[in-house]
Amino acid sequence: MNDLGNALTTANARPDHGGRIELTDLSIVFGAGDTAFRAVDRFSTTISSGEFICILGPSGCGKSTVMNAIAGFETVSSGFLRVDGKAINGPGPDRGMVFQQPTLFPWKSVRDNVAHGPRMQGKPVVQAREIADKLLAVVGLSDFADRRPMTLSGGMQQRVGIARALAPAPSVLLMDEPFGALDAQTRLMMQENLLRIWQDQTPTVVFVTHDIDEAVFLADRVLIMSASPGRVIDEVVVNLPRPRDPEMSLSAEFLALKKRCFEPIRAESQRVFARQMGG
Repeated sequence: MNDLGNALTTANARPDHGGRIELTDLSIVFGAGDTAFRAVDRFSTTISSGEFICILGPSGCGKSTVMNAIAGFETVSSGFLRVDGKAINGPGPDRGMVFQQPTLFPWKSVRDNVAHGPRMQGKPVVQAREIADKLLAVVGLSDFADRRPMTLSGGMQQRVGIARALAPAPSVLLMDEPFGALDAQTRLMMQENLLRIWQDQTPTVVFVTHDIDEAVFLADRVLIMSASPGRVIDEVVVNLPRPRDPEMSLSAEFLALKKRCFEPIRAESQRVFARQMGG
């Protein structure tokens, strides 16, 4: 294991890796009666421990709703949702979450933002800050530990958010379009950084995106969702070798996988457009 892996392992050793996710005929309905809205319909998949999954689909298909259900923020209407064999009844330290916009405490330093999770787990201040400092080194922000989040760029704030999500040593890392608001160059850098962290710490990652290139570059498997109500309509195994680099996106293999994802996404997006136009 390299220095990065040693830093993470020392900071947060997990005796049992865990992170297996089972979703079986998962449905989520908002409201009741005539106003009921079925956001997710019989969504089923099993995600292995340490696997990197991207969920891809047209706007409004329920991608984030599935993510929020795994996080414990949404109530399941029917079906089953388990992490390591246990039903999800709410948020927990076994599942870290990174949102599209950084949700950092503006009054806390970068170090104390990252240390927040370990402190909530009951770790002493010194140990929590040690974990934070090691993770800030991993994401390349050691020199900014004493700064306030508002003084950082968007990409740097997202790196703090990833470090904070990893600090409680979750077996599952949930990421809801975390790089969607970043410029293209910063986004690519963040993708490479995320893969480096994942390959060393190996949490199970569920990553929601609307970007096909991003999904193919990151994932072991891409789950493609239908237009609302959302369900899994296709699954693409990404058999590109790891570690991955940006030049891989120019290969024939990458372009073939991109085309494989594009066709069902385009069909579902056309359905959404036709529905909105009254067709």
